[in-house]
Amino acid sequence: MTASPFDHSFLSGLLGDDEIAPYFSAEADIRAMLAFEAALAKAEAANGLIPGEAARTITETCAAFSPDVTDLRSATARDGVVVPDLIKQLRTAVGEEAAKSLHLGATSQDVIDTSLMIRLKAVAFLFAGRLSAIAAGLDALDRQFGRDRLMGHTRMQAAIPITVSDRLNAWRAPLTTYRDRLTELSFPVQFGGAAGTLDKLGPQAAAIRASLAQELGLTDAPQWQSGRLPIADIAGLFSSISGSLGKMGQDIALLAQAGDEIEISGGGTSSAMAHKQNPVSAEVLISLARFNATALSGIHQSLVHEQERSGAAWTLEWLLLPQMTMATAASLRLAGELARNIKRLGTA
Repeated sequence: MTASPFDHSFLSGLLGDDEIAPYFSAEADIRAMLAFEAALAKAEAANGLIPGEAARTITETCAAFSPDVTDLRSATARDGVVVPDLIKQLRTAVGEEAAKSLHLGATSQDVIDTSLMIRLKAVAFLFAGRLSAIAAGLDALDRQFGRDRLMGHTRMQAAIPITVSDRLNAWRAPLTTYRDRLTELSFPVQFGGAAGTLDKLGPQAAAIRASLAQELGLTDAPQWQSGRLPIADIAGLFSSISGSLGKMGQDIALLAQAGDEIEISGGGTSSAMAHKQNPVSAEVLISLARFNATALSGIHQSLVHEQERSGAAWTLEWLLLPQMTMATAASLRLAGELARNIKRLGTA
């Protein structure tokens, strides 16, 4: 039993996503944090700040290191973040000499925020592919049923006849926009040091940050540790994606209610009414859209990030953004399945 439906033992069959969930595992987070430390050592060595031998030792150790997760859990309860104990364990692993060069000039938020950006960049790539697949599924429906008729509705009342193509265009049009926005989205490295000033790196700070971003495949950008627009932008796009897919789900659920304009395979059964095929996927698309719309307000609350770093606003992001990402993943998965399961749409 878990508190989250996205990884619940049976609710995850409906709301989970086996492809995306691993990006929010502790293992993936730790791998990305270690990638940050290895890349930072390389960047600082390339700019003459630390010895090359120390950077090689740190890089090799990070590639094979497995921390004591039980200790990380206890330390996080005390420190509020995982990084101090992770670095403590890693310093022991790299040895006394290289330990002097490890994590130099960085702070916990740099590691945690950059780990998130590394993982979200990979997720966004997968989401873009799913949007393309859904659009292709709607194209196939258009080729098969596009000239057939539907009754158009305005304000929940029958209006004038339209074609299936008209309805499909309304579902499909936002998807290309979202796919393009995902591919254009910036995933910036976070590197600001203790108070966002990179005070320990002096005149080399900007060059080291640029090298760090290049090593990690992220965008070079000034620190954003107290200006959380990158998080808000990503969350807003995820909410928009699930919202548009929720509109598609709502339309399909209403078509299924009328019954004569759509046929869907794979509908859900009822324990009490054997004749029913419930439009489960369509219904869940509506729920996920509303979930993300609600969670987005919390992300916007986290923009109120006091002074140079906020523990409260930062923790709020940890609670909300992974859940929003999983809701978006489930929306994309279900919408793709739903498009493939439509066997008839409209009337000839």
